[in-house]
Amino acid sequence: MKKVFVSGCYDILHAGHLQFFEEARALGDYLIVSFASAEVLWHHKRRKPSIPDEHKQVLLQGLRMIDEVIITHGHKEGLDFEEDFLRIKPDFLIVTEDDKYGDVKREICAKVGAKYTLLPKTPPKFDPVSTSSIVRWVQAPTEAPLRVDFAGGWLDVPRFSKPGAFIVNCAVSPLVSLREWPFEKQAGLGGSGAWALLNGRDGVDSEIDMGVGWQDPAVIRETGLCVWRSGETPVLDFKQNGDFLDGRMAIFWTGKPHDTPGIANMPRDYNRIAEAAVVARAGAMNADIETLGRGVNLQYATQLAEGMDSLPEIPGAIAQKYCGGGHGGYALYLFTDPEARNAAIAATEQLRAIEPICRV
Repeated sequence: MKKVFVSGCYDILHAGHLQFFEEARALGDYLIVSFASAEVLWHHKRRKPSIPDEHKQVLLQGLRMIDEVIITHGHKEGLDFEEDFLRIKPDFLIVTEDDKYGDVKREICAKVGAKYTLLPKTPPKFDPVSTSSIVRWVQAPTEAPLRVDFAGGWLDVPRFSKPGAFIVNCAVSPLVSLREWPFEKQAGLGGSGAWALLNGRDGVDSEIDMGVGWQDPAVIRETGLCVWRSGETPVLDFKQNGDFLDGRMAIFWTGKPHDTPGIANMPRDYNRIAEAAVVARAGAMNADIETLGRGVNLQYATQLAEGMDSLPEIPGAIAQKYCGGGHGGYALYLFTDPEARNAAIAATEQLRAIEPICRV
């Protein structure tokens, strides 16, 4: 009888583990699966297991392709199973192609005449996942805000960043979820950042990889009315709850989506954008809607200079600009009081209310 030995943490079982067990079992007659005890896991990775060792052992033992399950207690890195391996003397030690401890495992195999065997990567039967990605998925919120940007947009794109400049934005409701999305898509409200957060991802790296900036996932994760320092990565300069914006914001659907990556390299005046952000920052820090509105209007002037269509004048609004990259999507309007905003919404079909949202 050919005994096959595999080892790992198997902290949260997923389909990739089962596929590995099946392929390892096919190389012999008897599959032994070892996993590191809670003590070993803490010793090497400074984290606790998802479930108690005894429960994990029973779960593994219940899988049809596994014949024996062992909890290991050795503290030697990469060889927590050494004592059991030398006792059992299996015929094969099966590892994946990314095994980091090949040298020491080959040595222990030589002691008992076992064959150190790399299991080639085969196409997964399901989209691959990892224990860490499962943890992030479980911990992900069920709802998330979107965001509006007041000024400084594009200065969060690493290649356009300016030392000493700022980005001013705010997380807003209504909230979105994986099942409910009460907004248009490709709308300039940071939907990709919210989607990443809802799926357990940070989103900053993916936004930068698309050639755009980090402000969407940063403020959606942070919430509140925020001022960020322009740079390679998000650095929070100032935050407040934004309650002075209650009843004073609305968004207008322009009727066409926009493509932020597609317009990232268009010519624009980054110095004027930085100037607009300085004014908007002062409005945010002083909870002053009029000053914030001046910053928004300055940003809008840079958008018009970039070639965007003029937005409709809405009675009662003190400021307006395209959200996100513009050239479509939603536009933001600011009002001095809730009465003016509500009257504008009643008179304009494409206009809808949004509110600031801040979580501690």
